[in-house]
Amino acid sequence: MDPFDAGAGGILRQPKAVWATAGASVVAFMGIGLVDPILPSIAQGLDASASQVSLLFTSYFLITALAMLVTGFVSSRIGGRRTLLLGLALVVVFAGLAGTSDTVGQLVGYRAGWGLGNALFVSTALAVIVGAAAGGSAAAILLYESALGLGMACGPLVGALLGDASWRYPFFGTAFLMAIGFLCITAFLKEQPKPTRRTSLLDPVKALGHGGLASAAVSAFFYNYTFFTVLAFTPFVLNMTPYRSGAVFFAWGVLLAVFSVLVAPRMQKRFGSLKVLGGSLVLLAADVLVLGYGNHTAAVVCTILSGAFIGVNNTVYTELALGVSDAPRPVASAGYNFVRWFAAAAAPYFAPKIEEWTDVHIPFVVAAVTAVLGAVVVLVRRRSLTYEAEELEPRHATEDGVTVFAN
Repeated sequence: MDPFDAGAGGILRQPKAVWATAGASVVAFMGIGLVDPILPSIAQGLDASASQVSLLFTSYFLITALAMLVTGFVSSRIGGRRTLLLGLALVVVFAGLAGTSDTVGQLVGYRAGWGLGNALFVSTALAVIVGAAAGGSAAAILLYESALGLGMACGPLVGALLGDASWRYPFFGTAFLMAIGFLCITAFLKEQPKPTRRTSLLDPVKALGHGGLASAAVSAFFYNYTFFTVLAFTPFVLNMTPYRSGAVFFAWGVLLAVFSVLVAPRMQKRFGSLKVLGGSLVLLAADVLVLGYGNHTAAVVCTILSGAFIGVNNTVYTELALGVSDAPRPVASAGYNFVRWFAAAAAPYFAPKIEEWTDVHIPFVVAAVTAVLGAVVVLVRRRSLTYEAEELEPRHATEDGVTVFAN
């Protein structure tokens, strides 16, 4: 069945509960890149350095990483609906508080609380959408991934439009939109059945004892360092107005969405997951080197182009993490995300620090090296990564619990 079919069960004919959750998911993913175009404005408004402002990403993703050990524990006990509402409530509170910050320290702290709420919501949203969807999981997964791509693309654009008036407005805007999402889910989403097995806090860590899953997580750790060097450090290098920076990262997000949803699965079927992943990582390394050493036009082009490689990588890593081990998908997902999000927390902090210690080019050299290291792990550990990765078609998280992206 074509998931785009407007008939019963198609992507366009879903229950209100599915649309409510998908709409809130768009806003949740917008929050990741929302601050990108306004980082320089925040630094100016709060009299902070680039390294201090970059802690907005560090605190957000550090809490996200740690929350991976908690989300399955929580959702398996209180249910998906309550977990979504708890996550949304936290985002509303902390995003609103972020807009009132008087110091960069306060803003960093509020972003940490925002990260916890976002982790609880995003890690549960796909399972809820699949459980409430009509016509099977294919249309539901496509709808979720479309929400992911739309959110990643629109986050920088919304941040630019609101941030041009004041850097505080994007935070208030997010709180307002998430409050609407809270009301919609309260009204339209019924409680879903709880998982038959409760997840413990240590289950995700134990799952990393599998060599294949550990290899995927380590490779993704190196890759994520590169990814978030581009996302968190490049706005300072481009040094553009919020509108222009937002437009650049909107184009970046569009490529990310297109290559993640449409291109990557076709490439996997034709060439195999590991070849696609290794090649994409090497190309990403070359791209960030040109970004770091090229002129301003080259930097803009390479920033946008990196979205294509990042979209491919996100999809392939998702499939590897879910298919490489025999652990339940929610547990494998949580363990994998627990490792890789630490790199997302590290890159925004170390990239501007490396620039302070050396020059503006070296952070991108380090990012290129980490992308290559991710490819090396794939090459060296290819045997442990081939189980259900090369031979099978791409798979998605459709079971109860958490999904792999909180990207």
